[in-house]
Amino acid sequence: MKRLHVHMGVKKFDDAVTFYNAIFGEGPVKLKAGYAKWAPADLGVNFVISQTEGDGGIGHLGVEVQEDDELTRLGMRLRAVDAPLLVDGDVSCCYAKSKKAWSEDPGGITWELFHTYGEDEAFQPKRIGSDKVEGFEGVEVIAR
Repeated sequence: MKRLHVHMGVKKFDDAVTFYNAIFGEGPVKLKAGYAKWAPADLGVNFVISQTEGDGGIGHLGVEVQEDDELTRLGMRLRAVDAPLLVDGDVSCCYAKSKKAWSEDPGGITWELFHTYGEDEAFQPKRIGSDKVEGFEGVEVIAR
């Protein structure tokens, strides 16, 4: 099953947690200082907020997949329509270990494509393994 991913920056973090608890009818599945993630089973969304000093709002959208081969198929569909695609590979970010790639829609909205396979203690992104994702050969790789 794929899930829509939404990452929003918020200025009033505690107030936002209270608000989104009410929206989703449950608390976050992950709550850290300045970071909260909801994954309601009945909604099919991976919804994240993080505290920001700047303008709040949508940081990026994304698609979370459950297996590496789904990530490969998603990337290949984007390549087939000449969409920009940047491969991040194995990274630790947002308290998780994931394989990631990024794209941008025609309107300039950033999309994160990812398969999460573990937990991590770090919020800031860092490379933890290969920068390769099977099926994405020849695609520009993001330097971290």
